[in-house]
Amino acid sequence: MEQFRLPKIPMPELELPQSIQAVLQEAEEKLAHRPKLLQLFKNCFPNTLETTTKLMEDGTTFVITGDIPAMWLRDSVEQVIHYIPFAKNDPELQRILSGLIKRHFQYIHIDPYANAFNESANDWHWNTTDETEMSPWVWERKFEIDSLCFSVRLAYLYWKETGLTDVFDANFKSAMIKIIELFKTEQHHFEKSPYRFTRDNGIPTDSLRNNGLGMPVNYTGMIWSGFRSSDDACDFHYNIPGNMFAVVALRQMQEFAEWVFRDMKLLDELKRLTADVDHGIQLYGIYRHPEFGPIYAYETDGYGNYCLMDDAGTPGLMSIPYLGYVTADDPIYQNTRRFALSKENPFYYEGAVAKGIGSPHTPPDYIWHMALSMQGITAQTAEEKLEMIALLEATDADTGFMHEGFHADDPKVFTRSWFAWSNSLFSQLVYQAMKAGIL
Repeated sequence: MEQFRLPKIPMPELELPQSIQAVLQEAEEKLAHRPKLLQLFKNCFPNTLETTTKLMEDGTTFVITGDIPAMWLRDSVEQVIHYIPFAKNDPELQRILSGLIKRHFQYIHIDPYANAFNESANDWHWNTTDETEMSPWVWERKFEIDSLCFSVRLAYLYWKETGLTDVFDANFKSAMIKIIELFKTEQHHFEKSPYRFTRDNGIPTDSLRNNGLGMPVNYTGMIWSGFRSSDDACDFHYNIPGNMFAVVALRQMQEFAEWVFRDMKLLDELKRLTADVDHGIQLYGIYRHPEFGPIYAYETDGYGNYCLMDDAGTPGLMSIPYLGYVTADDPIYQNTRRFALSKENPFYYEGAVAKGIGSPHTPPDYIWHMALSMQGITAQTAEEKLEMIALLEATDADTGFMHEGFHADDPKVFTRSWFAWSNSLFSQLVYQAMKAGIL
C-alpha cells in the first residue's frame, strides 16, 4: 500500500470559548444585510474548533487539517491564527492555544525535519514507501522551512496578545535551539545535512531528485528547503518566501532570547543568522523582470537560475506582508504582486466565473480560495478587499464552506470539501473587513 489515508475521524465536540461566541454574535449584527456571507462566516469562523481540535490529557492540543487525520505544523497554526486576537481575556481559548504551542515544540524535539505528525506514536504514515528517517510519531517527513517558522509565529503572536509566558519553558528553549541549529545546517545542505527524501509513487513532485538530496545549490546565506508549502518539491531549493518567513521568525526568536530567556549569547547568534539569511534574499532573491521591474523570485539555486511563479499556499509571494517581512507598500513587493496577478505567473488563471492564483499541487485552471483570501488580506484598498470577499462568497458551490481549489469556469468542481485552513483564512479576511467598517 503506497498511500495511507484514513476515513474522516470525528473529533470530540469542543464547546466554543466565550470570546468566539461573542464574535459570532457580533457578526449576526454587522452582516445581517448579507445573509449568505453571514452564514459562511458562522460556518467557517468556528470550524477549526468545532471539527478539528482535540484537548489532550497532557495539557496539549492536537489539531488535524480536516480530511486528513494528521497535524501539519503549518496548517494547524493558520487554522487557529484568527482566534489569537480574542485570547487575552479568555482562559478557555488560552488553554487551547497554549496547548497547541506546547505540542508543536514537543514535535520539534521528535523530528525538526518533519512537516506533519500523528496524535500518538501509532506509526501511521502518509506513504509507506518513503525513504527517509521516519518515526512512529511522524505522518510525513517533507522538510519545509516554513513549518518551523509557523511554530515560532504562533508562540510569538500568542505572547504579544496575552502577555503570558507560561509556554516559554526549558522544552521551548531547547526546541528553539534545535531550529537554529537546523537552519545553520541547511545553509550548507550538501556539506552538512543528514536529510534525504524520496517516495516511490510515480509522482515527481513528491520526491527530491539526486538520490533524495535535491538539485545542486550555491552557498547564499539562505536556508535550503526540500519542499514548498504546497508539499511539492522545490525546483530550486532556496524558496524566497520561505526564507523571508525565516527572517521574520529569527527576529521573533531574538525577542524571546532577549526578553524572555535573557540569553545575550543566544541573541547574538540569532542576529548573525538573521543577517546572513536576509543578505542572501536581497543579493540572490530579486529578479530584474523586463515588464514588472525588480520582483522577488519564488525560488533560486544561487547559481543564477530562478523559478518565477507564485503558489496559493502560505508562505508565497502574495503573503509577504502578511508574514511581516515587508509592508504592503514596499515597491518590490508591489511589482511582485502585479506579476503574481498576471498571466506571466504560470499558475494565475482566468475563467468564466473567477480569476486568481492556483498551484501546481492541483490541476490547471483551479483557483484556490486561500489565494483569494490572501489577496484580500494584503490588499491596500477597500475596493479590492470587497471584491475578494464577493468572489469568495460566490464560489463556495453552495456548500457553506471554503475549499482548496475550484475550477475557474465552474466552482462546483472543487478539491477538498473539508479544509479548515481555507475556512480560517477566509474568516480572517471577513473579520478584518468587519472591523474596518467596510462591509
